[in-house]
Amino acid sequence: MTQNRIAVVTGAAGPMGLATAKALLTQGHRVALADLNEEKVERLAREVGGYALPLDVADIVAVHAACDRVEKDLGPVDILVNNAGILSNNKSATTTPEEWRKVLSVNLDGAFWLSQRLLPGMKDRRWGRIVNTCSFAMKSGGLTAGTAYTVSKAALQGLTFTLAREVVASGVTVNAIAPSHVNTPMVTEQLSEAQRQALLKQFPMGRFCEPEEFAHCVCFFVSPLSGFITGEVLDLNGGLQFD
Repeated sequence: MTQNRIAVVTGAAGPMGLATAKALLTQGHRVALADLNEEKVERLAREVGGYALPLDVADIVAVHAACDRVEKDLGPVDILVNNAGILSNNKSATTTPEEWRKVLSVNLDGAFWLSQRLLPGMKDRRWGRIVNTCSFAMKSGGLTAGTAYTVSKAALQGLTFTLAREVVASGVTVNAIAPSHVNTPMVTEQLSEAQRQALLKQFPMGRFCEPEEFAHCVCFFVSPLSGFITGEVLDLNGGLQFD
């Protein structure tokens, strides 16, 4: 299998993004860890042997500048993991215009700006992989999240499908993963022990997903042997829902 591809992973300072960056590095890829938290992502990149890329994905100017920098320092980007995201638990009645715009700008716009910037090069080289982080929330009508977050992830699924269709003949694949609750600070710090136990009762497996399990799914999608899979949304929900 071809290794030493150039990958960009957004949201890389969080558990899922960091686990993904580590997994791709282990496979021999060169990985740019992109995150809004400049200090943390620079420290983590040093620790794991990646390339630090401070980035606000919602800023199209910053996105283009970051991609230019990666291409100059590392080379053409072959793999894009759109993992950056922010959570909102507010339902429609309590969602402010500012919250709505912020959540969509990070969770949806950022993935589009990066994909739009990097896809032409992938198409020219006739090889590329884009993996988007969707959510169980979009399949459950926001059972696990608020309105803005749920809509942003549903729109990201639509972006996955339309981009996959656009580039299907070019050797580039576009897929997504839809996790439910992952063992991250959102679960370990933002929920009480009682809330965690109540959630666990809903999971047939009796546990939350681990970041490394998410990373494994990313590695599956970016493998050369997954080149015949595109426009797919892989459920990662411990049996909460089948479709």
